[in-house]
Amino acid sequence: MKILVTGGAGFIGSEFVRQAVKKGYQVAVVDKLTYAGDLERLKEIWDSINFYRADITNPEFVEHIFDKEKPDVVIHFAAESHVDRSILNPAEFLNSNILGTYVLLEASKKYNINLFINISTDEVYGELGETGKFTEESPLKPNSPYSVSKASADMLGRAYFRTYGLPVITIRPSNNYGPWQYPEKLIPVVIAKALQNETVPVYGKGLNVREWLYVEDCANAIFAIIEKGKPGEIYNVASGEERRNIEVVKAILELLGKPYDLIKFVEDRPGHDFRYSMDFSKIMKECGWKPKTNFEEGLEKTVKWYLEHKQWLFKKVEDLKEYWKKVYK
Repeated sequence: MKILVTGGAGFIGSEFVRQAVKKGYQVAVVDKLTYAGDLERLKEIWDSINFYRADITNPEFVEHIFDKEKPDVVIHFAAESHVDRSILNPAEFLNSNILGTYVLLEASKKYNINLFINISTDEVYGELGETGKFTEESPLKPNSPYSVSKASADMLGRAYFRTYGLPVITIRPSNNYGPWQYPEKLIPVVIAKALQNETVPVYGKGLNVREWLYVEDCANAIFAIIEKGKPGEIYNVASGEERRNIEVVKAILELLGKPYDLIKFVEDRPGHDFRYSMDFSKIMKECGWKPKTNFEEGLEKTVKWYLEHKQWLFKKVEDLKEYWKKVYK
């Protein structure tokens, strides 16, 4: 089977690509290599893939890639993905996440691909209070420019399935974490700040709740859906591992042997969703997948990886210093 992976030099995409190569798939990767993309993530399997540096909003180049590679399956990770950045500059998110998805769906329709897997997010559902879980049937109530752009991409996939018969599956993972994550997201930010004995910024009082999914488990779920998922369906991919942000921060500081007094509460993010939690019984029942990594184990592995890759981490941190000033006030 030949698969085309968009955003394959990103955090989750590269984990999927590394696993796909090990499983024996023929893999072509498309990535624009924006600030968060990095070919170093693909170094170990570089000789086993075909790589294209391309903008997915360019229909001519996308069709050229489809014509050359003739993929059976498209796995669409490529997206602007950070909520804070979407608040600062919504236009980039609307262009990449909506227009880019449209271009890929059009090419997939033209070249009669067997399966189009759209990687979405739990954020399209909006927020929950202290109780309850989102199911695949929950209404979409996105609250940030990022989540609106992803919900729009989901609806495009739905339309192409219903109107054109394109075999589209939508996957909505919970918060991923693990090796190679760019240090603009919570866990690598805390690790980077703590290792440099700098104050660790925490939005509000750190009471917001997220459901944490180890990136290796997320990639495994996607393979299960490729093999057993049904076109036209949506699958929540989650872990049941819910933590308040302040609990996550304190756990990282403990693993690093750093004091809690590094924590500094900062002005909350505008429109900050309080809690995400998903019912993922559907993928367990239909595809036979369940997460293998509990949060404590996954966090320990993640911290260990960053300790062993400080050079990569601190190189990225240098690029982020001005950005951090804008968001952590």
